[in-house]
Amino acid sequence: MKGRFKKFLSYYKPYKCLFFTDMFCAMVAAGITLAYPMITRYVTGVILVQEPIQMQKIYQLGLLGIGLIIIEFLCNFYVTYQGHVMGTYMERDIRNELFEHYQKLSFSFYDEQKTGQLMSRITNDIFSLTELYHHGPEDIVISFIKFVGAFIILMTINVPLTFIVFAFIPVMGAFAYYYNRKMKKAFKRNKQRIGDINARIEDNLSGIRVVKSFANENEEMDKFQVENRRFVDSKRNSYLYMAKYHSGLGIFISTITFAVIFFGALFISEQRINTPDLIAFILYITNLIDPVKKLINFTEQFQEGATGFERFMEILEIQPDIQDSPNAFELKNVQGDITFQHVGFRYNSKSDYVFDDINLHVEPGDYVALVGSSGVGKTTICSLLPRFYEVTCGQILIDGQDIKDVKLSSLRQNIGIVQQDVYLFAGTIMDNIRYGKFNATDEEVIEAARKANAHDFIMELPEGYHTDCGQRGVKLSGGQKQRLSIARVFLKNPPILIFDEATSALDNESEHIVQQSLESLAKNRTTFVIAHRLSTIKNAKRICVLTERGIEEEGNHEDLLKLNGQYAHLYNMQFKEK
Repeated sequence: MKGRFKKFLSYYKPYKCLFFTDMFCAMVAAGITLAYPMITRYVTGVILVQEPIQMQKIYQLGLLGIGLIIIEFLCNFYVTYQGHVMGTYMERDIRNELFEHYQKLSFSFYDEQKTGQLMSRITNDIFSLTELYHHGPEDIVISFIKFVGAFIILMTINVPLTFIVFAFIPVMGAFAYYYNRKMKKAFKRNKQRIGDINARIEDNLSGIRVVKSFANENEEMDKFQVENRRFVDSKRNSYLYMAKYHSGLGIFISTITFAVIFFGALFISEQRINTPDLIAFILYITNLIDPVKKLINFTEQFQEGATGFERFMEILEIQPDIQDSPNAFELKNVQGDITFQHVGFRYNSKSDYVFDDINLHVEPGDYVALVGSSGVGKTTICSLLPRFYEVTCGQILIDGQDIKDVKLSSLRQNIGIVQQDVYLFAGTIMDNIRYGKFNATDEEVIEAARKANAHDFIMELPEGYHTDCGQRGVKLSGGQKQRLSIARVFLKNPPILIFDEATSALDNESEHIVQQSLESLAKNRTTFVIAHRLSTIKNAKRICVLTERGIEEEGNHEDLLKLNGQYAHLYNMQFKEK
């Protein structure tokens, strides 16, 4: 808890000058409000009872009042404007930090998370922190000055009446503390529910074409309504606590005001207080109640903000399970010699090994195909090479260097990946190809597209390279998207390649074109090919057959067929005569 509090305060540090100026203005504005009842008391108790009435003093007080009003206006303007700007700056810093942390977390983390929940943490949760960072210290300072100042002044006016008023304060404090805890739990539940709604929306919109193809709009609506009802129930519960909290404190405030009027009348009848003092006392009760009201409003903001910060810290405290070692070095001049030594992998300590004791040596420039039935770990083996997942046992070497000793960024810069499921970002075709090398010139992008056999179809599009791809490349065919992904890798120009079933979802014509692009890309590079269609790897120099027991067979196409083993079985299954 102490560490989180220090972390919370650390975001003020870059803006401490702005913060202290804001606090100074808040204190000045609060101090000025304490002066008005004293002026009223002086006018009603001194000036207006003198004979004759000194008009000069009234005019002087009028000028003083105008001056105080102007200062109060300027201070409140600064607090409202610059204070909110400061809160927004801090919100930006927190959101940047959380987004940066998202980039560091491995596939293992994302395997267990819902995208909607992660989006909610970086949008809704952090948004509530803006008001807390701004209004939190400001409301506390203003409330403290008004509360303590009013107490001291009230004690100078009438001690017994002051103690009557403050007899209610401990009871109010206990009441507020109890319902604060209730509201905090309720607000945290609200944030979880809105995260569930975001997750449901994201899931539906991402798969909207599947939804429509199965005519399941009504079923999706039913699922959404379930999450929406849960959110409403959660909100209703939090509003119940809010209603009890606000109405309860409202009763306390009304009781205090009535007590002052009632006992003040009794004290006047007993001549223990005069009318000007009672007027001033009642006015100061407003100054006493005002910070209480401010704290009532602040409590809601605090619970919202504190819950958002708690959820922010929950993610930030998750340490990336894959990161650079303390003495990690840059991987340079990569030749592409790759060795798997007794490599085993499982997703977590409770799951079984996907594979164990994998031993494989690949010479620079070799073209190695990995085949096998679904679920034996072909994709997983290739995911270990760029350290998307960490090996459970054994080690992987590139040019004799353990990849755990290499900086992640340089490791992944030297590996190019072409996957079956191509992801294109919102933007133009030029932008998407340039993702392989952000500082590439237009000429370099076009040359990469030519090598990937993509230039011709790009030029046939309405705006050529400046054509918008649509969300996730929806405006392009599967073969076109695949060639753009290959162009990206051409532009990146890595010495090591991974083709993860890159043509398995394409028709025969598109597969032929893409296969040509892949073969062109693989020339003189160490290449791993995960193949479902065995026809695409018949010419591979080396084919490794994976089973639950690891690499069971190894050789070229003809040699493996002669073995009449697992590879021959897979091949015959695909190409047996109908």
